[in-house]
Amino acid sequence: MTDEIDLLPDDDLVLLSCAEMAMADRLAMAAGTSGTELMEAAGAAVARTVQDRFMPQPLTVLCGPGNNGGDGFVAARHLASLGWPVRVGLLGDLAELRGDAAWAASLWEGAVDPASPDLLADDPIVVDALFGAGLARPLVGEAAALVGRARARGLDVIAVDVPSGMSGDTGEIMGCAMEARATVTFFRAKPGHASATGRAMCGELIVADIGVPRDVLEEIAPRQWMNGVPLWRETLPTARLEDHKYRRGHVTLLAGAHATGAARLAALAARRAGAGLATIASPRGVMPVFQAAEPGNLVVACDSGGAFARLLEDPRRSALLIGPGSGVNDRTRRSTLAALATGRATVLDADALTAFAADPDTLFEAVTGPVLITPHEGEFARLFPDLAHRPGKLARAREAAARSGMTVVLKGPDTVIAAPDGRAVINDHAPASLATAGSGDVLAGIAVGLMAGGVMPLAAGAAASWLHGECAYQFGPHGLVAEDLIEHLPHALEAALAEAHIATRDR
Repeated sequence: MTDEIDLLPDDDLVLLSCAEMAMADRLAMAAGTSGTELMEAAGAAVARTVQDRFMPQPLTVLCGPGNNGGDGFVAARHLASLGWPVRVGLLGDLAELRGDAAWAASLWEGAVDPASPDLLADDPIVVDALFGAGLARPLVGEAAALVGRARARGLDVIAVDVPSGMSGDTGEIMGCAMEARATVTFFRAKPGHASATGRAMCGELIVADIGVPRDVLEEIAPRQWMNGVPLWRETLPTARLEDHKYRRGHVTLLAGAHATGAARLAALAARRAGAGLATIASPRGVMPVFQAAEPGNLVVACDSGGAFARLLEDPRRSALLIGPGSGVNDRTRRSTLAALATGRATVLDADALTAFAADPDTLFEAVTGPVLITPHEGEFARLFPDLAHRPGKLARAREAAARSGMTVVLKGPDTVIAAPDGRAVINDHAPASLATAGSGDVLAGIAVGLMAGGVMPLAAGAAASWLHGECAYQFGPHGLVAEDLIEHLPHALEAALAEAHIATRDR
């Protein structure tokens, strides 16, 4: 087994909350870059985005009453100087603009019309500079009417920072929101951009350099990242000449009498992810099912929680997985508590989580070592019912991790991996084809296979989530089943380990 290795923060993958981005702006200005210089660079980036995607044609720039609107005025000026027919609509009173937004508006030499739905009757392109990422209330009145008209007409929208009406911190829609073809944000993306809703509403995401010094990140010390290979590539276990199977990690997995395919998928995924061997602890009556399956999996009899605890007396069982097909019963509960008592690397999924739905504190209080849980939203709600309907998936996962003392992999198209210390990763490397039976069992198997090799829970959860998605991307968009993910796992690992690999792809 390798030395324990944790996540390796990467500045290029940082996600900044709205408050952190405001701090970045303040630090940039304190270092000598004026607010107007930042606004000029932002508006110019928006104009370039329009130019790069469309031939010159009539377009409307919708400006709001704040700095987002100021960016819009700058973009309008740049496009007009290049010969684009530009109309500007302002939501609010021109005389009431303040600060940098007033400066940007003063340089616009064209007419400024009231921003009303009628302004969107003709032009096919709209620059949405109404409201930025920090909007904290639902759109109403004329703003909501503008969104409704733009969406009804199917206009090509280029959004500034975020589509108006979408939270930059959570990606949630506040009443209604623009649906953009492309969104231009600045310096670093925000958590909302990485959310499932954000990905759907933002379209193509462009992160523009506007002159904020990179070193402001040292003072901000952000605690969340977009998932990508640089975060965990160096943590991946690699085979060494002196290794033997136990040194690469021994995964022991609790199986049940029903849904036997779940344990088989997880065990094989763990081995493909790097574990030297995997043992399935099976009820005696179904041992032949497992013995007749993958020949590389070891199978032992285990009819009770006490029997599982006795298996764990062997210290070579370095990583434990409970949940895939284990059943919601006393055997699963007792086995889970026995696993946690060892302090060894443990992954809990599915039935192991549901088994504690009535008394989750019993589970939380038993944690003594590195533990990763992989709930979907339903399983999460059973363990954390008070968090289930709170806004913000990132905030919910963080609170759950802090409360439970376990790293939480809250699954979905925007899986959040959150550690008890507040660090978090959002995984957007996940095609829709992953919504297939057994997919979660494979994910749990990959994670425990990595942890068997010494990878700590946050890095293991992030790596497993990315590799899981990469397997699906490599297979293709049609016909994927869980078994295909395992077949592609060696190729996904090879891609991640390749020195020149870039952690993003067109989706």
